[in-house]
Parts: sequence; C-alpha cells; structure tokens
Amino acid sequence: MRVVLAAALLLALAGCSLSGTAAAPGKKKLVVGYQSKTINTVTAGTLLRELGYLEKRLGDGYAVEWQDHDTGAPITAKMVAGKIDIGSMGDYPLLINAARAKNTELVSITGYNLRGGLNMVVVPPASKVTTLAGLKGAKVSASVGSAGHGTLVQALEKAGLDPAADVEVVNHQPPVGASQLEAGGVQAYAQFVAWPGLLVFQDKAKLIYDGSALGVPTFHGVVVREPYAKENPQVVDAFLKAQLDATRYLHDNPLRAAELVAKATGLPPEVVYLYNGPGGIATFDATLKPQLKAAHQHDIPYLKRISQDFAGVDLSRFVNDSYLRKAYGPAYDADTASTANPAKITGTDPACGVPVADPRTASELWLVAGGTQPAATPTCLLRQIAAAGAGKVRAAYVPDAATGTRWFADKSVWLREKDSYLPFTTRDGADAYRAAHPAAKPVTYAEALEKEAAR
Repeated sequence: MRVVLAAALLLALAGCSLSGTAAAPGKKKLVVGYQSKTINTVTAGTLLRELGYLEKRLGDGYAVEWQDHDTGAPITAKMVAGKIDIGSMGDYPLLINAARAKNTELVSITGYNLRGGLNMVVVPPASKVTTLAGLKGAKVSASVGSAGHGTLVQALEKAGLDPAADVEVVNHQPPVGASQLEAGGVQAYAQFVAWPGLLVFQDKAKLIYDGSALGVPTFHGVVVREPYAKENPQVVDAFLKAQLDATRYLHDNPLRAAELVAKATGLPPEVVYLYNGPGGIATFDATLKPQLKAAHQHDIPYLKRISQDFAGVDLSRFVNDSYLRKAYGPAYDADTASTANPAKITGTDPACGVPVADPRTASELWLVAGGTQPAATPTCLLRQIAAAGAGKVRAAYVPDAATGTRWFADKSVWLREKDSYLPFTTRDGADAYRAAHPAAKPVTYAEALEKEAAR
C-alpha cells in the first residue's frame, strides 16, 4: 500500500481545541482528551461534558480541562507526554496507545458494533464505483492507523485487492479528507463514525462499503494513564460512574441526547441520531466484552502492517476491568455477557397497527412537527412516510436487511420481495441478496413510496 504519511508529532498538534483553563488555586486538575465529532464516544466525551456529570461526581475540589481532537493520535501523543490523564478513542488507536505509552490501561467501552458498522467507505455521488473492487488504482483518504483505515485494509483483501499495491492511501484528518473527496483530490474516503453518515446525509457522498459486511467488531473505549489511576483511583471511579450516568441518559432521552451532541459539535441531529438513537449503529455499553477483546487481538496483525507507530502490545496487561467492576456494581458480569442493544425501538406502529417486536426489522420515523414514531418493518415505515406527505419528514431510519446496519431510508438501496420492501446500505449488499433470492426485484425509494401511498 502506498501511504502518504504525516509525522506523528504533527498529528499530535493537529485537530486540537482546548476547553478550560489551568486549575484554580487549591483545585486538582483532570485533563480529559476526547473526540467531539466521533459520536461513538459521547458518553465519555461530548455528552458527558454537556451534562456536567463528571464535574458533579468529582465535586468542587477538581477542575476538568476538556481537550477536543479529530482523531486518537494526538490524544495518545499527549498521554505519552503526561499531558492528558484520561482519553477516549477507537480500537486501532487504543492499540497504538498501548504500544506507545506502555503505561496506559483500557478501562471501559463507550460504544461498539459487533459487525463493524461504525466504519464505512464512501465515494463522490457521481462516481460510477459501486464496490471496493472498483477502487483499483484509486486514491483513498483515511486516517492512517485509525479504525476506518483498518477496516479498509481488511475489506480490500476480502474484495480481492492487494492493499499494498492496488490503492494509494492518503493520510488525512477526517475533515481534510472530506474536503478532498468533495474537491476531487481523492476518489474514495474510508473513515469512522460519524463522517461517512454525515457526508451521505449532506448528499456529498454515496456509500459503497458498510463495515458490517466484514463481520469484525469495532468499538471505542476509555484509556487512562496507569500511574495517574493508581495515584487517583477516586477520580477514575468518578469518571466511570459519570460515564454510566451519561449512558443511562442517552438511553432514556435519545432525542434530547442527540440534540445536545448536535448543538455542541455542529453535526446535524439527524446524523447523530442515526448512530446514537434506539437501534442505532452504535450500541452504548461500557462493559469490556470478550468479543471486543477478541477483536482487538484480531486487529493486531493488520495494525502492524499499516502503522509505523505500532510494534506490539500485551492485551492481558492493557485491558483492566477492575475499576469498572467497582463502579458498575453487581450487574457487571451479566451485562458483560449480553450483546443485546439496551436501546431498542419500542411501541405500536401507527400505520400497520402492530407492536414493534423484532429489532432486525424495527424502523423509525422522525417528523418535522413532533418527535419520532416507531415502525415494525421497513414496509410499515414507507406507509408512514407516504401518509405524512411531502415536506413532513425530518428523517427516516431502516435496518439493512442483511447486516442490520441502521441507515437513512432515502439513501438506502431497495428491493421488493412479494409484498415486502427490503432496504440495504449498499448496492453490493442488495446484489448479494438478489443472487440468493431471485424473486427480489430492484425498486427505487420514490417508487416504493408511490406504491405504498396507493394502498
């Protein structure tokens, strides 16, 4: 793979904004590194900060300084230098953090997707490329060493391409890469939550690869400097309890949480809700699950190939759930064993008149005037949209019929099979389904709405 690399120290200085000042006299300072727009980390970052739960847990004796970054690399660099005490980042950056810092520990998870749906590859809307195989010879923007980059490498190999020779990966911070995609400087963009969803929502890109097709879990987590944690166990305990507070708030108030994150980050609420709402692409659960630990082990060989910052890591030393066990309480083991999304779409479908019972088909409509309403199936959702009328829908969400990835209904690829409509995140996914189900026929979103309006 021909990779254009920027120096690690430059990365450490890029994409950083500071919030807070030096601690007032008599107060201890806690420095937290987070990624505001990486909305899979909001329960340890943006939402946590907006709700003020950490400051409440710590009390008046502490001053919290929040440092915002675009990726995990600068957070790791500052943790190595002892300038950040607690940070949150994705699975690949976490491994780099463990290798470079050598004295940090992974203490909790923020959010995850067991199939890998938090990472995606998009191309310009007018591009004729519909699959990864079509990227041969292309320039692809990615943040080198990120979870999005790792997914790209694995997916290219699965598609029959040689990541070392068939594409050129250009190392960009996410916002720079997004601009390059729009300007034509690159032909594709491989990134992590929430950048692909944002670009598709803004009609600046189309999705050609859903990371869920890879079937490898991806996640984000919280890492602490071990010396700091040993000297300040009460701070780590307060942080984790505050994270659990924020997770409960997100589950209990999904729309309000999305609006708070949107206001703080500038992201559209509809995009935040795609990932963080009920049945969203991200499952928010702080427990350190064995599936995620296994995914970390799986990622190590790929990270060795794509990042000069990585030599190796002892995961048995790096992963430490003792702090979380204490903060969590007696339900920890049972909740660790469960992979059910705690945030489900529930209620009665107003169009089909049935309860929403199956998470695999549960869909959701967000109206301009009012909140959200549940749909038992994508077909029922189409009926709701048709009944609402033009200009009345703020956003509509459906799960991919094969992978379960939540996606925008109007950006999905649709098939009709008998009397049901099946949505897919990508054309490739729909084609794979048709190969096994020849009775399924392509239909456009507009055609599907028109047919349901005529029912």
